[in-house]
Amino acid sequence: MSRAALAMIHLGALRRNLARVRELAQGAKVMAVVKADGYGHGLERVARALRDADAFGVAAIGDGLRLRAAGITNRIVVLSGPDEPADLAELRRLDLDAVIHHQSQVDWLAADRGTRPLRLWLKIDTGMHRLGFAPERVAEVHARLRALAGVDPDIVLMTHFAASDEFDRDLTTQQIARFDAVTADLPGAHALANSAGLLGWPRARGQWVRAGGLLYGLSVVAGKTGSDLGFEPAMTLSTKLISVNCIKRGEHVGYAATWQCPEDMPVGVAAIGYGDGYPRSAPSGTPVMVNGVRAAIVGRVSMDLIAIDLRAAPDAKVGDRVVLWGRELPVEEVAMHAATISYDLTCGMTKRVLFVEDDSE
Repeated sequence: MSRAALAMIHLGALRRNLARVRELAQGAKVMAVVKADGYGHGLERVARALRDADAFGVAAIGDGLRLRAAGITNRIVVLSGPDEPADLAELRRLDLDAVIHHQSQVDWLAADRGTRPLRLWLKIDTGMHRLGFAPERVAEVHARLRALAGVDPDIVLMTHFAASDEFDRDLTTQQIARFDAVTADLPGAHALANSAGLLGWPRARGQWVRAGGLLYGLSVVAGKTGSDLGFEPAMTLSTKLISVNCIKRGEHVGYAATWQCPEDMPVGVAAIGYGDGYPRSAPSGTPVMVNGVRAAIVGRVSMDLIAIDLRAAPDAKVGDRVVLWGRELPVEEVAMHAATISYDLTCGMTKRVLFVEDDSE
C-alpha cells in the first residue's frame, strides 16, 4: 500500500489560470512554461491540461521528447537551446524550437548540414547577465543566423527580466528600453514578459508572453499569494494522521528535543517528511490544516514524519486528513516559514508521493 502523502493536481485550475493569463496577455501568444516536470505537477498531465497554449517552454530536449511521446503537438521551445552540435539533429527530429544565447551555438549552426530549417529564438542580455548576447552583438548575430540555410529566418527576439516582480524598480524599465533600442530595426516577434512581467509591466507584452508560476497558481510577487493575484492553486498536498498521543507538559517532541510542550496536550504524527519533499527547514509553528482547522507543526521535520500541535483540533484522530498546502492553505505561507519560495516546494515532491488528478470544474 502506498504512503498517505498525496498530491492532488487540479486540472480545472490549470485551465482557468491559462485563461486568466490570456486575458492579461491581451492578444499576445502564450508560452506555457512546463520545465521542472511542470513545476512539480507532472509534465505530461500539465501539458494535456494546457493544450490551448500556443507553445510550451521546457528546459531540456529530453522534456521535449517526453511531450512528443505523450502526443503533444504544440510548438515546444527548449529554453537553453542545444548543449552540443549533435543536439541540432534531435531538435529537428522532434520539431523543437531552440533558444540561441551563446556564440558556440551560432558556430554549431553555421557548421550544421541539416536541411530542415530550425525555428530559433534569439536571447538578448539586457541586464540579467545570465544567458544571452550583449546588445552590441545582437544585430550581427541576428543577420548571421538569418543567412544560414538551416535556420528559419522568422526568428523570435527575447530577453529575461531580473527583477520584474519589483514593480517600482528601475531595472525592468531599463531592460525594456535596452531591448527596444536593440531590436528597433530587426524583424521578428518580441518575447519579454515572464509571469511577473505580465502582471506589472504592460509595455513588455510584445507578441509572446512566457507564463510559468501563475499557471500553477503560484505567486510571483513577494508578500502575495497566487490567490491574491487572481489565480488558483493547482496542487493540494495532503496526508493523514497515523498517531495521536497526549504528551505531558515539559516533555520534548522530535529529534534533538527542540520543542517542549507548554502544557499537557495532544500531539499528532502525520505521514510526511523530507523524504516526500516536505521541507526539512520548516520550523515549529509552520501551519497545516487538520480537518479544516489550522494547526502547526512542532519539533523537527524528519524523513518520514511530522508532529502537529493538536490543541486547536482536540477531536482529531488517526486517519484524519492533514493538508500541507493547497486550496485551504497557501503554499506561499508555508514557503515563508521554511525560508524558501513556493516553486521550491512544489518542485520538490519525490516519487513517494502519490499524484492524483482532479478533473472537476
